[in-house]
Amino acid sequence: MGTSFLCLAGEGIDRMEVRVIDARPDHAGFLAWAMMTAFRSHLPEGMWDLYVGGTEADCLRFLQALTLTDERHWSHYSNHIIAEVDGRPASALCGYFEAECGSPHLLVGIAQANEATGRTKEDDAAGWERADSIIYCETDHVDGAWIVENVATLPEFRRRGLAEVLLADILARGRSRGAKVSEIGVMIGNDPAQRAYEKAGFAVVSEKLHPEFEAVYKCPGIRGMSREL
Repeated sequence: MGTSFLCLAGEGIDRMEVRVIDARPDHAGFLAWAMMTAFRSHLPEGMWDLYVGGTEADCLRFLQALTLTDERHWSHYSNHIIAEVDGRPASALCGYFEAECGSPHLLVGIAQANEATGRTKEDDAAGWERADSIIYCETDHVDGAWIVENVATLPEFRRRGLAEVLLADILARGRSRGAKVSEIGVMIGNDPAQRAYEKAGFAVVSEKLHPEFEAVYKCPGIRGMSREL
């Protein structure tokens, strides 16, 4: 896909040049931040914080390795697009088909990232013990859905339409690949994100709640959202 250029008005800034590009390996550091932030949602910690343990720097180092693995999974850099503002990465998200880059591929990627960062099998097991209650609230996807994930924007660039631009682009990519429906999940309580997805045409189609998830993640559950393409 080609790049696109546009200017948007923003709070505290008259105009800004925005360029939508395919993510590259040298964006791994920014994508690590985006993945960590997206899974935190509106909460202090998310799945990746719990799985990796340790410091935020440890989490970012692991996620940077994860996005660069030989295995192509949904958090791989190649599935992401980025909005650059005046040449600076400011917002990101990814789109993928489960059959191509879903959970089995992610598990291979996690194993490769663990090896790259020196995490042991014991570290992996302990990490899943902390984080795996997320399985109770994971969104169920229909066959052939174009799934959107890892949506995050730097704080200083929020509420300027960057996520809206990226969503439009990634949905067009799914449509061009033959997808008829797109899906995304949102943590219950992250009202700004839900409103942004509703503005992009998504609607809530499911809601999963679980006490063990809530005890760990400090959130009642996850809503599944969907829209036709």
